[in-house]
Amino acid sequence: MSSTRLETLKGLAEANPSDSFVRYGLAMEYRNTGDLESAVREFRALIERDPNYAAAYFHGGQTLEKLGRDEEAATIYREGIEAAERKGDRHTRDEIQAALDLLG
Repeated sequence: MSSTRLETLKGLAEANPSDSFVRYGLAMEYRNTGDLESAVREFRALIERDPNYAAAYFHGGQTLEKLGRDEEAATIYREGIEAAERKGDRHTRDEIQAALDLLG
């Protein structure tokens, strides 16, 4: 089922490359299927296209942590805090800050 979902999301992303929600869904599906490198690429592409999509920073950072790339995760978390502050999204800002704090 998940490979079908992945293929569906890939098709939607190709048809609608500027749709942030579809890109986020594709990144999360890569992550859920264990393809962490592809997930990171999609999170980064989403952030490049939509720098205010704060959830992409949080989940992108978590994915980088799973890959053992803590310095990159810290960087993306810091950028995500700035994005959440730009949007006035205190909840997401606090979640990202907590993830950054756990990195130490």
